[in-house]
Amino acid sequence: MLNGIGGSAGYGIGTAVLISEGKPEYTPCEVSDAEAEIKRFEDAVTLFTERTQAMADAMRETVGEHNAEILEGHIVMLSDPFMQDEIKGMIRSGSCAETAVDHVCDMFISMFSQVEDELTRQRTTDIGDIRVRLLKILTGTPEVNISEVPPNTVLVAKDLTPSMTAGIVKENVVGIVTELGGKTSHSAILARALEIPAVLSVENVTSMVTDGMTIAVDGCGGSCILNPSEAETEEYRKHREAYLKEKEGLEVFRGKPAVTADGKQVRLYGNIGSPEDAEAVKAGDGEGVGLFRTEFLFMETDQLPSEEEQFEAYKKAAEIMEGKEVIIRTLDVGGDKDIPYLGLSREDNPFLGFRAVRYCLANEASYRVQLRALLRASAYGDIKIMVPLVTSVEEIRRVKELVADIKKELDAEGIAYNQDIQVGVMIETPAASLIADLLAKEADFFSIGTNDLTQYTMAVDRGNAKVAYLYSAYHPAVLRSIRNIIEAANREGIMVGMCGEAAADTLLIPLLISFGLGEYSVSATSILATKSTIAKWSKEEADRLASQVMELSTEAEVAAVLKANKR
Repeated sequence: MLNGIGGSAGYGIGTAVLISEGKPEYTPCEVSDAEAEIKRFEDAVTLFTERTQAMADAMRETVGEHNAEILEGHIVMLSDPFMQDEIKGMIRSGSCAETAVDHVCDMFISMFSQVEDELTRQRTTDIGDIRVRLLKILTGTPEVNISEVPPNTVLVAKDLTPSMTAGIVKENVVGIVTELGGKTSHSAILARALEIPAVLSVENVTSMVTDGMTIAVDGCGGSCILNPSEAETEEYRKHREAYLKEKEGLEVFRGKPAVTADGKQVRLYGNIGSPEDAEAVKAGDGEGVGLFRTEFLFMETDQLPSEEEQFEAYKKAAEIMEGKEVIIRTLDVGGDKDIPYLGLSREDNPFLGFRAVRYCLANEASYRVQLRALLRASAYGDIKIMVPLVTSVEEIRRVKELVADIKKELDAEGIAYNQDIQVGVMIETPAASLIADLLAKEADFFSIGTNDLTQYTMAVDRGNAKVAYLYSAYHPAVLRSIRNIIEAANREGIMVGMCGEAAADTLLIPLLISFGLGEYSVSATSILATKSTIAKWSKEEADRLASQVMELSTEAEVAAVLKANKR
């Protein structure tokens, strides 16, 4: 059995088709007519754009608007003035178009690959996809046509890029296995949209697989078996039948509120990274957006997005959600998110340094632009403002002062906004947890970011494999912190939610019910499953389990008890 990451749930057994999609070879050369070479590059970009738009249009018919926009995003990236200028600058310096494209894409891939945030890191796949396809156009190399694979195929590749995934005929592909990628990679998103089981990040799998080999794919557990035995094949078939039956059963929750077994209602929202992602939250039956990560607006340009650009993005998300709550996090830059044009200096400990609200409050002019855009957009829906990485009461007070000041500006200009817009705090540091009672008197709501809260509480660098075993939300220290935050918010009568991965954790949900969590914000594809788990527990039952768990001393003991009580 080979282990990886379950990128798309489900079980599939089929015949391997190995997809090799490396860079086409070319011979670097110097050019004497730079303008002619730039024209050759521009013609390649035009053809790339036409082909990509055609693929996106086809995807729009098969898997919907949201997924088509992934490919259209490639057009936007390639038309970025900074990327274009860098490529043309190299050509003017004597490089051929192939060398310039290869070098500049390499630069972007290097930049994004150093970022720890998985959503951002997945952009390396997008840039790699753009590079390979553009180089193929420049060198006249034909593209792989995945649409021609036979029925009952398991696709195996180093990385399945969005453009490759776009050609998949759903009826012919029963599974996907790759060496790279994660749950938030575009290939995983598209696999989920096509409902094809996918296992990603399986080390060296392409070197172990040959065309025609039988592969069993477990997208739920994140594993696969090469040449499974008859017994293993039969077991997978049983798992598949049970999975399909369970999935069909989740549909009974669609359109219904999220309620515990004894009728207590909670809010169930979705996390997004762009306005378009709100469509997936709606399609997944989300009741609102619990986290809109705005830094991606800043990463897709070579300069600060204007107030108007930000306003349009926030407004679009609000309008898509049609009056449902949209919680928008202000710029969370620094740490694992480097945006070159912001000029952040290199720090020895970036996660403990000049980032998030610290950067924003030190750069009030640009922060005011974002806050103005958020306030203006609040006239078009139920927008709430969330401040990340707060460690002191002074920080939330200062943000509220800025909001109040901008309200006066908008009043003077006759610009509409929600006078009662809420300003909340993302609780993701031990400091915020320890003064949760004080912050609850200042903030309009809390949202617990369990990913960072776990990292900071446990003093663990998630990127360091040697200490990764310590990174667990089941650790008693993390659980006590979560309980303290929720209790402080509830005592003060403010809404408390959770937007980290733990909110969708089947094992943790009964504890969150017992602690009194009011809002769960999860990935769009996890909404119905989370609603199902919530419905399996009454408050009394959850309290009994929590009482037992909170007396335990180790992470291993907690995990064992939670697994033993899984429903």
